[in-house]
Amino acid sequence: MAVSPSHILGMNARYKYTKMNSAKSKSYGFSKLKTKELLTSHNIPTAQVYHVFSSLQDLDDVNWEIIPAPFVIKPASGSAGKGILVITKKIENKSEWVTSDNEHIDEEELTLHVSNILDGEFSTWGSSHKALVEEMIPAHPALLKYSYRGTPDIRVIVFNSVPIMAMARIPTKESHGRANLDKGAIALGIDLATGISTYGLYGKSEHITRFPHNNKKTNGIKIPEWTKVLTIAVEAAEAAGYIFMGADIFIHPDKGPMIVELNGFPGLSIQLANRSGLKRRLERVEGLDVRDAQHGVKIAQALFAENFSDNIRAEDGLAIISTKPTITIYGDTKGKATVSGLVNTGRNRSAISMKLAEEMGLLDFDDLLWQQKEVEGKVPVVEVTFSIKNKRHKTAMIVTKRLDRLKHKVELGRRDTSGFLIGETE
Repeated sequence: MAVSPSHILGMNARYKYTKMNSAKSKSYGFSKLKTKELLTSHNIPTAQVYHVFSSLQDLDDVNWEIIPAPFVIKPASGSAGKGILVITKKIENKSEWVTSDNEHIDEEELTLHVSNILDGEFSTWGSSHKALVEEMIPAHPALLKYSYRGTPDIRVIVFNSVPIMAMARIPTKESHGRANLDKGAIALGIDLATGISTYGLYGKSEHITRFPHNNKKTNGIKIPEWTKVLTIAVEAAEAAGYIFMGADIFIHPDKGPMIVELNGFPGLSIQLANRSGLKRRLERVEGLDVRDAQHGVKIAQALFAENFSDNIRAEDGLAIISTKPTITIYGDTKGKATVSGLVNTGRNRSAISMKLAEEMGLLDFDDLLWQQKEVEGKVPVVEVTFSIKNKRHKTAMIVTKRLDRLKHKVELGRRDTSGFLIGETE
């Protein structure tokens, strides 16, 4: 799928959005320690910090033997995975540890690595260098089978409290078990509505459909606890005061999604992984009134659902619907209503009669996603759950008085018919 150059966000254009962030919010991107303190104070899940080294003298106070393995040693102000040492286990009855590269190291080597961090060898920002020892977050079983040794992470781009794009980064042998695209990790574009992977990117240039090491498909992978992944990304952005940022998230097998770090200058390769441009999405959510993180996630899932994921869900056989299908609408104040519908492929987003929406309690404050300009003026867009051919869907529909006067009360647009074949009869 080709991406229009006009939709791509370049490095220069990115500045328009990064400059919206305050100096205070940007400071969180420069300090992992400050970020962790912020996240912990807002009850946003993050890895536990076991020890902080601010100077070489702090090395005299650490007892490596009692730090629970697995753990990670990293610079507080590093980037791109520089200086990260992952300890997977401790050898019983020995002062010896095993790294993620299966190398055995002793206490002297642990201390030397911390010393190098404190000397600024791996730091990207600032002149005051610190080292952190923190909990290692293991890979979730659903993603572990695609990864080489390391833990896959999820990068979510947030703007105006709305997630606008996401990708999974999968460690490879070439990347030495790190989720670093520059070193040869694999990126998977992710459908924001479902958390299902769509496209694969090897490094930053080669589009792939299967993993090189095991021949598994790169599409159709379901990211666990997807809604929570998006929600904590927005919560972190709001806590730090970011208007535009990237959140890196690990998914713990037991604890669920956990924020690893925040980045006020996220890279742009995520566009290649999703085969979609950030510029168009940024423009779509700029100026929207977003009430809270949950509302921002609902907007994202309504605006940026991929047709690709519908095709994945329908691989076991496409249902056939008529051009005038019977549709069941599920309401808030009323159980459900069965109404006549019309497939209108000239319409992108589906529409529902205002009278029907009112009867079903769908015009409540919590259901309102945004206001949209139509021929009849500004109209509400609301979240609607409907079923057709025994398939239940949740989507965003325009509310219009025009359908009050017609026999059919719902018009299905292209977004909501891509998983069906359209026939003359049901």
